Formats: sequence, structure tokens, C-alpha cells
Amino acid sequence: MSTPAHDPLTDPLTAPADDPLSRERSHLASSRSALRAMREDVESLDISNVTANWVNAEVLARQIDERIKALADLSDTPLFFGRLDYLHAPGADQAEGADGERFYIGRRHVHDHDGDPMVIDWRAPVSQPFYRASKKDPMDIALRRRFGYTRGDITAYEDEHLSDPAEAARTSKLLQQEIERPRVGPMRDIVATIQPEQDEIVRSGLGGTVCVQGGPGTGKTAVGLHRVAYLLYAHRERLARTGTLVIGPNRSFLHYIEQVLPALGELTVQQATVDDLVATGVEVRGADDAPAAVIKGDARMAEVLRRAVYSHVSLPTEPVVVVRGSRRWRVPAYELEAIVRELLDRDIRYGAAREALPQRIAHAVLVQMERSGEAPDDRVQDSVARNAAVKAVVKQVWPPVDPAKLVLRLLTDADFLAEHAAGILDEDEQKTIVWAKPVRSVKSAKWSAADAVLIDETTDLVQRTHSLGHVVLDEAQDLSPMQYRAVGRRCTTGSATVLGDLAQGTTPWATRSWDEALAHLGKTDGVIEELTAGFRVPTDVITYASRLLPHIAPGLAPVASVRENPGFFEVRTAEDTAEVIAACEELLRNEGSTGLIAADARVPALAEALTAAGIGYLAPGEETTAETRLTLVPASLAKGLEYDYVVLDEPRAVVDGEPDERTGLRRLYVSLTRAVSGLIVTHAAPLPPQLV
Repeated sequence: MSTPAHDPLTDPLTAPADDPLSRERSHLASSRSALRAMREDVESLDISNVTANWVNAEVLARQIDERIKALADLSDTPLFFGRLDYLHAPGADQAEGADGERFYIGRRHVHDHDGDPMVIDWRAPVSQPFYRASKKDPMDIALRRRFGYTRGDITAYEDEHLSDPAEAARTSKLLQQEIERPRVGPMRDIVATIQPEQDEIVRSGLGGTVCVQGGPGTGKTAVGLHRVAYLLYAHRERLARTGTLVIGPNRSFLHYIEQVLPALGELTVQQATVDDLVATGVEVRGADDAPAAVIKGDARMAEVLRRAVYSHVSLPTEPVVVVRGSRRWRVPAYELEAIVRELLDRDIRYGAAREALPQRIAHAVLVQMERSGEAPDDRVQDSVARNAAVKAVVKQVWPPVDPAKLVLRLLTDADFLAEHAAGILDEDEQKTIVWAKPVRSVKSAKWSAADAVLIDETTDLVQRTHSLGHVVLDEAQDLSPMQYRAVGRRCTTGSATVLGDLAQGTTPWATRSWDEALAHLGKTDGVIEELTAGFRVPTDVITYASRLLPHIAPGLAPVASVRENPGFFEVRTAEDTAEVIAACEELLRNEGSTGLIAADARVPALAEALTAAGIGYLAPGEETTAETRLTLVPASLAKGLEYDYVVLDEPRAVVDGEPDERTGLRRLYVSLTRAVSGLIVTHAAPLPPQLV
């Protein structure tokens, strides 16, 4: 029969021995002791006599250090959060009536001194029923137990007898409490609350690319991060060689999520923004207006750049004569032309072809040597390839290309751009991206972020970009086609997890469809999944925000909140900043974090008002403390962040702060959906009509 959640009134040290909660606390204490012993075993390792040289010693020492960090016992983080009692031992023949087994499911594997598991990693196959088993499909589970914690100590448990037909299916109270728990500090993992549809994405294989469309509060970011953790568990050796990378929209966002993977014991995943990826030696000091940025971000620019790069190749018109000792070897112009054309037809990188050209010419010389009776070897071919005459023809026919200089010429030389953009960009588009003022050099140019992406594309045309094993791309809806290409170059031989929400696209070049995005990424075979169940945003809040969907993303399914608590929501008239500050003070009386979100232009005035009122505040991404739980958030930086309570100041100003109404309404949609427990909208100006 059903066992409700228990909140014990007895002290764990004096509880009866047959008390289930007391036994679970005892197992927790034993597991912590076992984890501590595992850590001490690693710390005591002596590697002084097991490495051949100092390089191996450094590598091994670093690996041991990472292992020690991964075995850290975080006192406020539950070591395990669930228990599975199998009817039969996993993998055993059920017809034989084999006894079942019990497994505690946690964030990492823990074993005792005999090697027997005390906690099973949540990513292990045996843990999967914790997330997917149900009354309809119990997956051979007799009992699923969830634990409730307070500051790292077990304070409650809740049982589901999944194979008992007499027990009805019900909603887990502990699961709801964990989902709705106040959020203080950076983003945390969701291993205790992963839902079946999320788990399917998390455990999808390494070989395929997955694109997740998810509205606010559906957990898409957490799903992407947990998929990385799962892939590192299932394919650790391969990903250790090839690497993994998480790409976020800005530094504030990356700071907000940076503790999730370390909390799961994964310390090797790199994090970056797209701007970080394309930082190829030029300093970004300028900015484009929207029309120029849209054109520079258009995928058509890739062909313009390719044409410009390969325009440097010229077909030879003179023979090359190589002198070796008393002999002269002549390669005629037509044969040189055939070699150059063959390299062009192979469509290999410009730089790789340039390196191959002298070897091809040298090979032609060696063929003549062999016909004359000589027996040259590879050393002779290398010597011929370095011959001054061969070097001279390579320099003339296939000169080196500096990516930054080439992009600079395209943006400053209208004739050069017109030559290579003919039939691709019209005259008006060309005029839009050509710089009005001349620039002396690459260093003196005021490069924009879009220019850096063009340089990165050109660099890849010259020399192949290193590919990683797996890349997670979050808030992908805001990328331009050229930015997608830049990310795709980082996983040409690997896979990707693409996360985003088409309704939250707030750039002029925002993604129109995920099929189009995957094509630019080079992953046309990617699978598109949609998350529509909202776990974070309260029902009343998401219902209000969804009024904007017909205007910003027609046809997109609204998020359906599964929260039992409808949350707190109110729209208020606030004639001055004092009333806005009063709303913040009201929400700060609750437990958890509070965000004050406002149009960027209004942030300085609100900052001044907060200071005058004696209220301390943080910048986006900074970690909250017991003393400071309010974050002042410019609307442009709100994406991806979450707070227990939010005050949204002047929705009309948020919309008006963007270059066009659709982008402004999307920015407003983002700002409205940052609250986990409650939202107060304050305004003096009329609300946007789409909200009324």
C-alpha cells in the first residue's frame, strides 16, 4: 500500500532501530564514510616510482588531483536521493525466481572497502528506472523511494510500490517540493527530479545530434548539462581524447551554470561564449548596426569568403626548372597547371593544398629522374620540394593568405568585395557592410563581433579547425547562420546538443526554424525534441507571458506548467521608482533570491534608488549570499537566469529598448518568465497592448 512522505519528530540518534528513516540515515552516514575512505585512498597514492619521465608524472599527478576533487563530499548536497528495490536481480532470469536487489541512487558511485556499491551513479543503466518506471511500466521495480533533505540531512522519505496493483498512481510530494525549492546561488543539478521525457534526451547516444526546443522553465539547460555528464560517464575514454565544450550566450550565464557539472563530479568540461571561440587574435572594439550585422551573419558570406580566398590562386604560365648538380629537370607549364587544377578540384583547405603543391611538383621531377635511370628516395623528394625554384613558383601560384587581412580588404575595398560578392549580395547589401572610413591595419581596425566570425570562417578555409567530441550550444536561437557555422566547425567529427526556444530569439537574425539551424551547424541529421512541461515557472506567470506567443512565435505550443503551486503574480501601477523598490522589499521578505529586471536604460536610475534605500544588490551571475539576495538585471542579460521572485519594471520600456517591436516583445517574454515562485509587474506607462 502507499507510504506517504514522513517528517520524523524523533532525533536520528535516539530513533528506534526498526525506524526506516533511522536505517536510511545510517546508510547515509556509512556511505559518507566510504566516500571519505575512497578519497583518502587516492590521496595516499605514491607515484614516485611508477612514471618514466617528468611529463608522465605531471599528467598522472593532474589526473589524481582531478580524482580527489571529484570525490569531494559536499556537506549540503545529498549523497543519494533515491532508492530502488528490484523484484529480481538486474540481468537475472526472472523465471528462476532470483531474489531482488536494492540500490541507492546518487550523484556519484560510492563503494565500501570490499568494492561493493553503496551508492550507484545516477547515470548507470541500473538507475534508469528511477526516472522512467511508472505504474503502467514498473520496469521490475517493487519500490521506488525518494528522500527529502534539509542541509544535507535526510528528513523525509516517500515510497511508491510500482508493482503493487492495489496502489494507485499519484504525484510525488517530495518531487514537487524539490522542484519548487527556493533558489539561492548559482544553478544546481536536477538529478533528483529528472522527468521521463527529459531522461530520454539525457541518455541519447553520443553519435547523434539532439536539438531541444523548450519554453521557459522546461529544464532544457539542465537537460543539456546532464546529457554532457551522462556522455562523459558512458564514453569517458573517447571524450577524454576529443574533449567537450559548453557554449553559452554570455559570461553571466556561464557563471550561473558553472557549478552544475562539478557537483556531478565532472571537472574537465570547458565553457565559452561564441565570441570566445572566434577570438582569433583581433580585438573586438567596434559594433555593427543591425542591418550590417544581419548581412555579415548571413550564410551567403561563407561563399563570398571562399571566393576571396581562392582568388589568390593563379594558374602557372611558365615552366619550373630544378637544378640538381649537373642535371636540370624541367616541369612544363601545362603539367604544373594540371597539378594546380587537381588540388583545386579536391576542395581541400587552402593551406593544406599550398603545403601539398611543392610535394606534387617534386614528385613530377622524381618521375623524370626514375625514367632516366636514377633511384631517388623520399629524402630527394623533400629536397626538391625545398628547392628555390619550386618555392618561387608556389609563392607565385598559391601565395599565403592572412585571414584578418583578407576580411579587412573585403570590408574596406568596395571593388574587391563587388568582385567576389557578385551574384550573392546585391549592391545595397555590399554598401551596407563596407566601412565608410579607411583603416590602416588589422590592429587599428575597430572589429565587431560579426567581423570576428568572418575571420574565423576564413581561418577555417585556410586551415581546418580542431573538432571536439561533443558540444552543447545553449540559447542557440540567438545565433546567426555564420555563428552556427563557427560552432559546427568545433564538432565536425563529433556531435552536439542544441538548446533553445524560438520564442526567446532577441537578435535581428534570430533563428526561424531548428531545421535551418541544424543545416547551418552541419548536422542535418539531428533529431529535434520538444519540451512543453514547465517545472520552474508558476502557472499564473506562464499563462500571462504566453499572451505574447501569437505575436512572437505563431504556432509554437505554449508551456503547460505542472506546478501544483500556482505561484504569486500581480500587476501594479508604480508612479515612481520608490514603489518599484517597495515591491523588491516586499519580495525580499520571502526565502530565496529576488531579481529586479528592467530595460537597460532604466538600470542606472534603479541602481541609484536601491543604494538610496540601503538595499544591497548584485550583478547578473554573481552569487547571492544570506545578506544580499537581490540581483539587478538589465533585460538584455536576463536570458537563461532564474530567480525565486522577480520584479519586472516597465514592460513598455523593455519593448521600446529594442530595434523593432517583435524583438522587443520577445525580450519582454524572456523577462516575464524568469520567476520560479512569484512575479510583480510594475508600470507607470501603459502596458504593451499584446499583454492587455
